[in-house]
Amino acid sequence: MNHNNNNRSSVSNQSTNYPLIDNSQQYMFEQKFVSIHSEDRDITKYPNSAEFDIEMPQEYSNVQGIKLSTWTFPSNASVFTSRNNNIKMSFKITDPYNPGEYEIADPLLNIIFIALYENCNKEYVIIIEEGSYTPCQMATELTNKFNEVVTCVISDYIIKNGTDELLSEFNVTGYDQFVIVVNSVSNTLWFGNKSSQFELTNHSLIYSVFAQQQPQCGRSKQQQYTTEWGLPSYLGFTQEPVCAIHSPVGVYPRFYYGDALTAGDKGYWLKPDSNYIGAVVYYLEAPYKMNILGPPYFYMELDGYNYLDEMLPYVNTKFTRETNETNGTINAAFAKISNISSYTTDWTYNSSDISPIKIFNPPADRIKKLRIKLRNHNGLLMDFGKNDYSFTLEFTIFKPQIQKKFNIYAPETVKYSNNG
Repeated sequence: MNHNNNNRSSVSNQSTNYPLIDNSQQYMFEQKFVSIHSEDRDITKYPNSAEFDIEMPQEYSNVQGIKLSTWTFPSNASVFTSRNNNIKMSFKITDPYNPGEYEIADPLLNIIFIALYENCNKEYVIIIEEGSYTPCQMATELTNKFNEVVTCVISDYIIKNGTDELLSEFNVTGYDQFVIVVNSVSNTLWFGNKSSQFELTNHSLIYSVFAQQQPQCGRSKQQQYTTEWGLPSYLGFTQEPVCAIHSPVGVYPRFYYGDALTAGDKGYWLKPDSNYIGAVVYYLEAPYKMNILGPPYFYMELDGYNYLDEMLPYVNTKFTRETNETNGTINAAFAKISNISSYTTDWTYNSSDISPIKIFNPPADRIKKLRIKLRNHNGLLMDFGKNDYSFTLEFTIFKPQIQKKFNIYAPETVKYSNNG
């Protein structure tokens, strides 16, 4: 008796006014695009647009892939900044012009010589203005900064050891012996002095600060860069000191492609100062082409969805020399984005049909929030300042379909009766 009641109860429980609809085990392929602008972030929480979290307009389920579809980024970010440690450069005046060697009794030239001679071991440090430069702008900036820092040292010396008359006379022109130009054919910088020998101290300790200040960013510590270690590296120098050489009397450095500084100079960009009787010129050329455009690419990270493996700069240590271990990082980034020249255009666009895409197998259950980071290869965040940018993500979604049972009748197969 009880057994029959249990059976009736079981049958009753299966009855419902809302029967389950079978899944057809078929899925619809859907592409969903999400447009993201840097100004969409919480600016008070994330003042730097290179790193922020964002909530998406809806939750995306059964995501088979995420693709960076389109992007537009400002390419006028400053290349030379204090945070990049590439606005300083150092040098020494190793053999200043001595008027006494030519029996010249000039009080001003004499006190200039004494001031420079007593500072022969001094490392002069210049700081260029932050921003981005054309080659000619960089040459002009360096010329003015080199002369300015020496002018300050000489002025201080005259104030302490000279007279007001000498100071007034010196202030008319200041120190103006450095001339720095760019050879627009070879794209190299030439450094010159119209009377004194000098040395570029590219091995200075001011450049080693960069390696010590590198951010960890969850990546391997980077010890020493071969390219981005300071301002001289952008100007075509290695981390070796370079001493200027002097030209024979009456022979001066020249560019043969045309005028160098002024119309009609026939390429002669450095000649002795006429006030420095008997002086010879000193000059040197950067061994490599200058590169003042900054990194040609940067990386986008999407936390949790990175799939791009990235190598890191080689570190010459006992471990790397004696093992075959790599210093690369697995799943370091989501995309690598090209960065066009900062002084030829203001924007960089996606220019390839091949866009980065992250594939999920099995599909990701749900995606609602993204954490975005834009950085250079060295780990430093991009600095777009107040310039906004935008990019579009494409979500590939599998939508399950219900099983459908219905018949379709074409209009021509329907027969109508005529009762009239």
